[in-house]
Amino acid sequence: MKTILQKASERGGADHGWLKAKHYFSFASYNNPEKVHFGLLRVLNDDIINGGTGFPTHPHDNMEIVTIPLTGALQHKDSTGGKGIIRSGDVQIMSAGTGVQHSEFNASQTEAVNLFQLWVFPKKRNITPRYDQRNFSVDERINKWQIVVSPNEADNGLWINQDARFALTKLEAGKEITYKNAFKGNGVYLVVINGSVKVNDIELSKRDALGIYDTDSFTVSTSEAAELLAVEVPMN
Repeated sequence: MKTILQKASERGGADHGWLKAKHYFSFASYNNPEKVHFGLLRVLNDDIINGGTGFPTHPHDNMEIVTIPLTGALQHKDSTGGKGIIRSGDVQIMSAGTGVQHSEFNASQTEAVNLFQLWVFPKKRNITPRYDQRNFSVDERINKWQIVVSPNEADNGLWINQDARFALTKLEAGKEITYKNAFKGNGVYLVVINGSVKVNDIELSKRDALGIYDTDSFTVSTSEAAELLAVEVPMN
């Protein structure tokens, strides 16, 4: 098993007033040639958007874009006709494909929204753009992996145009959990949303991340309550 550690304090970032962003990989004005991507995971942004503000209409193409609100609510609208509000507990995916325009605004005028947004390179290019979102019960991820994004229908997640899988778990104190890859040769980017955990002898705290590859499985243990996101992606 090989690993790449990304401490929360080492992330890039920007404070635009209305938007406070932390970047796990090079993005916008943050350019670190040693942190461009993990396999086919190109972007992981941890954004806080003030009430009454957001991203006006802008374009994307040939990218799988997953948005996971952690607190608050985000209002979305795109040129496929997709629109709605996503809240904590919801997950949204957009296949930009041949090209799509969309906007994202805080659904509240007063309360901030905190979200993860992740971009994954697609398996097939220039597909018809598509959009989907769903609510996933937090109770169904306590001490087990809840798959929220997957190309496999049996996983009951949102479909993605890639051999990739996203899973969430909420661990109680003193528990451990094993992640097993869905696709041979994939790596997993493990993010600690809250709490702290250990993978082998590597200690991870809130918002730390660990890229894990050259293994088909790994085990996470915790002495305190923790929430995790596992992003499994092809490595090339």
